[in-house]
Amino acid sequence: MGLFGNKGEIKKKMFETEVMDFKDIIAPASVEVGQNYVHLEEKYTKTYFVFSYPRYLSMGWLSPIINMDIPFDISFYFHPIETRDILKQLRNSVTEVQSEIIERQDKGLIRDPALETAFQDLEELRDRLQTAQEKMFKFGLYITVYVDDKKDLEQVETTLRSILESRLIYIKPALFQQKEGLISCFPYGTDLLAIHNTLNTAPLSSLFPFISFDLSSNEGILFGINNHNSSLVLFDRFSLENANMVIFAKSGSGKSYAVKLELLRSMMMGTDCVVIDPENEFKSLTTAVGGSFFKISLSSDSHINPFDLPALREGESPEDILRSNVINLVGLMRIMLGGLTPEEDAIMDRAIMETYAAKDITINSDPGKWDANVPLLSDLESVLETMQDAESLLERLRKFTKGTYGSFFNARSNINMENQLVVFGIRDMEDELRPIAMFIVMRYIWNTIRSVLKKRILVIDEAWWMMKEVDGASFLFGMCKRARKYWLGVTTITQDVSDFISSEYGKPIITNSSLQLLLKQSPASIDLVQSTFNLTDQEKYLLLETPVGEGIFFAGQKHVAISIRASYTEDQIITTNPEEVSKAKERLTSELKGEPIDGGLL
Repeated sequence: MGLFGNKGEIKKKMFETEVMDFKDIIAPASVEVGQNYVHLEEKYTKTYFVFSYPRYLSMGWLSPIINMDIPFDISFYFHPIETRDILKQLRNSVTEVQSEIIERQDKGLIRDPALETAFQDLEELRDRLQTAQEKMFKFGLYITVYVDDKKDLEQVETTLRSILESRLIYIKPALFQQKEGLISCFPYGTDLLAIHNTLNTAPLSSLFPFISFDLSSNEGILFGINNHNSSLVLFDRFSLENANMVIFAKSGSGKSYAVKLELLRSMMMGTDCVVIDPENEFKSLTTAVGGSFFKISLSSDSHINPFDLPALREGESPEDILRSNVINLVGLMRIMLGGLTPEEDAIMDRAIMETYAAKDITINSDPGKWDANVPLLSDLESVLETMQDAESLLERLRKFTKGTYGSFFNARSNINMENQLVVFGIRDMEDELRPIAMFIVMRYIWNTIRSVLKKRILVIDEAWWMMKEVDGASFLFGMCKRARKYWLGVTTITQDVSDFISSEYGKPIITNSSLQLLLKQSPASIDLVQSTFNLTDQEKYLLLETPVGEGIFFAGQKHVAISIRASYTEDQIITTNPEEVSKAKERLTSELKGEPIDGGLL
C-alpha cells in the first residue's frame, strides 16, 4: 500500500507542475555574457553609450544611425534636475570663470576666447533657466547592435564611430557591463548603466529621431503632397546634377497621369516638352494646349527620314557629326534587318558613308548645304546594289524601301518641332515595327535637341520597347548620359520592370537619373524593385498596398511618400480613365446642345 501511495504522490506532483507560460516562449534558449558582448541565441549583441557631445548639436544628427541597415535598439533616459539646484551650480561656475577673466586682465595677459565663450554660454543659460525657457536633464543615450557573427561587431563599431565622431560625438562600449547595457535598451524603462551627460532642453530637442524629408523649394513645380507631413513637394528637376527621371509602376497605377500633370505644369514655367506616346494617351493634352500631335504609322502622312543630319553647332566639327550619325544609322540597320554579322556590319558602315558621299555630304563639303542633299533609304539600296557580298542586306532592306513599309521609311521628313508640346503617337504602328519607329523618332528628336539649345523634357513612355533591342537600349542610355549638356531632362516610363532592369543598360539608366518615381507595384516584381532601389520592408509593402496616384518620390538623396493631386480643370484635361472620359464627352455634348450640365463645366 505504501508503495502505491508513493506512486500516487509522484503522479499528483507531476500533474501539479506549472505549465509553460508566455515568458518561456519569448525567453532566449541560451545567453552568454562576455566582456564586451552578449551571445543571445544565434545573435551577438554589443551595447555602447555616448559620453561626450559638442557645443552645438544640429537637428537630425541621429538620423544616419537610425537609417543604418542593421538591427539595433536605442534607449533615451531623461532624468530632470531641479532648476534651483542647477542655478546654484551655474552661479558658482560663472563666478569662477569671471574671476579668471579679471585675473588675466590684471596680469596684462591676452584674452582667452575659450573663457569668454564659456562665460557667455553660462550667462545665457542662466537667463533662460531663470525665465523657464529651458530645463536641465541628466541624459543617457545607449545603443545596442545585433549581428549574426562576432567578427561583424568590429565593423559595426567602426561605422558607428565614423558617423558620430564626424559630428564630435563620442561613444564607448559598456565593458564588463554588457548585461546591464542590454537590459537598459530593453523596453523596461530601467537605466542600469546610469552613464549621463547634463544637457538642457535645446540640444535634447535635436535627438528626436523621426524626421520626415521636406522637398519644398522656392523654384520648380508642384509634384504632389508629402504624405509624411502634408507639405507640398515643390521641386525643380533641373536643379540636380541631371534632370533625368525614371518612373516604374504597374498598369493603371497613375504613371501617365503623373507625367501629364508634370508636363502641363512645366509648360506653364516655359519648358518645352516632347513625348513618345505608344498608346496615344497624350493626344487630349496636346489638343488642350494647342500642341502638335504626329501620328507615326505606315499609313500616316507624317514622315521622318533616318538619314537626316543635325545642324552644326558652334564648336562641333563636321567630321564628328557625320561619324556619329553613321554609327547610329548602323545601329538602326541592326534593328531593322534583324541583326548584322561582323562582315555585314562593315559592309553597311561603308555603304552608308558612300550613300552620303554620293549626295556630296562629306567631311570636306559645306555643312550648310547638307540639308538640301540628304539621301533616302532607296539611295542606300542603290549603293548596296553595287557592292559585293551585299545580297542578303539588299533582300532585307527592300522591305523598307518598296511596298507597304516604304511609304513610311523611304520618305523625306515633314515634321516641325517648333511647338512647345510635340507628341509622337506610335499606337497604330505594328508591334514588330514599333522598336524601329521609336528608334527613328528618338534619333530625330535628339538631332533637333542638339541643334537648338532649349530647356526641354523628353518623355519616353513604355521605354521597355526600346530596351528589347541592344542598340535601342544603348542609344537611350547615351541620351540619358549626355542630356544634361543640352538642357534636357529624359523621363523613361515603364510597367515591365523586369525587362527594363534585366537589360545591361537598365541599371545605368536608373543611376543616371536623379529623380525616380515608384507607384504601385505588382507582387511579381516588388522584390526586384526593392533590391534595385534599396527599399526598406515598410516601403516595399507601401508600394504593394498604396492606392492609385500614390507612391515614393526620390530626388537625389531624399525621398518621400507622395500623393499626386490635380485640380479639377487639370484632371479634365489629362485623365484617361474611360469612365471619366465618357462623362466628360457627355457633358460636352449636353453643353453643345444647350442642355443643363450636372457636375460642373468641362
